[in-house]
Amino acid sequence: MKLYSLETIRYLKDKYGFKLSKSLGQNFMIDMNKLRAIVDASGTGEEDLVIEIGPGIGALTAVAADAASHVTAIEIDEGLRPILSETLADKGNVDVVFADVLDVDLKKLIEDKKREFDVAGRVRIMGNLPYYITTPIVMKLLESDLGVDSITIMTQKEVAERMGAGPGGKEYGALSLMVQYRCRVDQVTRVPRECFYPVPKVDSAIVNFTMLGEKSVAVDDEKVFFDCIRAGFGQRRKTLLNALSAGLGKPRDQIRTCLERAGIDPSRRAETLTQEEFAGLANEITRG
Repeated sequence: MKLYSLETIRYLKDKYGFKLSKSLGQNFMIDMNKLRAIVDASGTGEEDLVIEIGPGIGALTAVAADAASHVTAIEIDEGLRPILSETLADKGNVDVVFADVLDVDLKKLIEDKKREFDVAGRVRIMGNLPYYITTPIVMKLLESDLGVDSITIMTQKEVAERMGAGPGGKEYGALSLMVQYRCRVDQVTRVPRECFYPVPKVDSAIVNFTMLGEKSVAVDDEKVFFDCIRAGFGQRRKTLLNALSAGLGKPRDQIRTCLERAGIDPSRRAETLTQEEFAGLANEITRG
């Protein structure tokens, strides 16, 4: 069964009375080359555990299962249960957990699956993420200390560009810094909207995150670091002095002093600061 073909998707929809959910952002891949590109970019090997987010009808799941030791897919839509039972029936190294990934204790899930299926290799996370919830999912994956080696996702092209953006451009923002603090970001390939059914309104991209052994910059307090980033970009058209004072709820004179100690002109804007400069600023604010 070609799970990436329109004929198969339509057959399964009719057979099980399944309706695609716009609210869940269900757009299924119909390009086998792009499915393979996700698995290839992840570096998945035959001893690895794959955690897939949002398997849909199982197209990516099946490709990952051919490369990995075991695949655990997390699917929010119970309506896909009978479909996945059929499409993955011949994949003995796959199990599906029906739950909202934002509610799942991923660290425990990974530990349980490695033990249950005696997986000795690395842990890879992958998925075709719904556009509307990409950022919360990515931030959960990065903030949960999961011990994974890579995260490879399909997402809206503009979001992928923001994740890998550097200082000075309109794409550069809080998401760029928070992602790059924890991992190396590589843009794999663009995915035209025509590669999906139904066809979305925007193009997508495959992006791969390789987890860093150490964080990209040294900060005294991660919360203060992230608070500074959010405050700076929360009012990105304002100067750092004004944006940080308002966003952090601190007196302008205190923020001015911290900026000067960090060697940063108070009249600059957040989009011009490097990660190192944000870290230096956050450390000065932490020290008071």
